[in-house]
Amino acid sequence: MDEQTKPVVVLFDVDETLVHTGGSGARSWKAAFNKLYGVPADIGEHSSAGETDPQVARATFTAVIGRDPSDDELDRLYVQYLLHLADDILTSEQYRVLPGAERTLIALGEAGVLLGLVSGAMEGAARTKLLPANLNRFFIFGAYGSDSPGRTELTRMAIEKATRLHRQLTPSQVYVVGDTPHDIDAAKAVGAVSVGVASGHYSVDELVAAGGGHVLGSLEDPFPGM
Repeated sequence: MDEQTKPVVVLFDVDETLVHTGGSGARSWKAAFNKLYGVPADIGEHSSAGETDPQVARATFTAVIGRDPSDDELDRLYVQYLLHLADDILTSEQYRVLPGAERTLIALGEAGVLLGLVSGAMEGAARTKLLPANLNRFFIFGAYGSDSPGRTELTRMAIEKATRLHRQLTPSQVYVVGDTPHDIDAAKAVGAVSVGVASGHYSVDELVAAGGGHVLGSLEDPFPGM
C-alpha cells in the first residue's frame, strides 16, 4: 500500500454498501406505522435511497397521516421500528452480505486502517442490520441518523469522533464509502475522499456523474489505496 494514498480512516455506509437486508427496514417501518396508526405505510413511496431514518420517518408520517409529527410521535415510531427490525432481520430470507464486503474490511483492518460507520440509519438500526453478518466486530466507532438528520453533518461528526482516536487526522485522510449520491455529496462537503460503490440503486455511471472521487462496481474491486 502506497503511504501517500493510504487512507487513515474509512467510513462505511451500511444499507446496500455492506449488506442487503431483503426489505427488512421497509417492513419494520410499515409494521410500526400499522401498530401505532393502523396504516401500513410504504416508505418507498415517500423517501429515497440514502436519506436518514429521521428524514424517512418524518416524510412518511406527513404523507400518510396528513400532518407533521410531534417529537413524541416520532419517538414512539422509532421504538416500534427498532423492536420489529430486531426480529425481522433474523428471518429475512433475502438478507445477504454484499460481494467483497467482509474481505475488504479484513484487508483494511490488517493494513492498520481505522474503520467506522457513517449511516443514515439510527445507531440501533445500523448495528442491528450488521448482526446477521457478524460485521459489527470491524467497526470501532460511528455516526448515525440518530446523531443528525443531515448526512453531511453526521459525516462531519464521524470524522470528529475519529480525531479522538487519531489526533493528527485531516479530512483528506478519510475515505467515505457509500452506494448513493448522498454519500458522495456528504464526503465532498466535508473534504473527505468519496468512494461510490454501485451495489445498490445507482449504477457506476450515475455515481461517476455524481462526482465520486473513486467509483467501484462492488467491494470486490480493488479498494483505492490498496
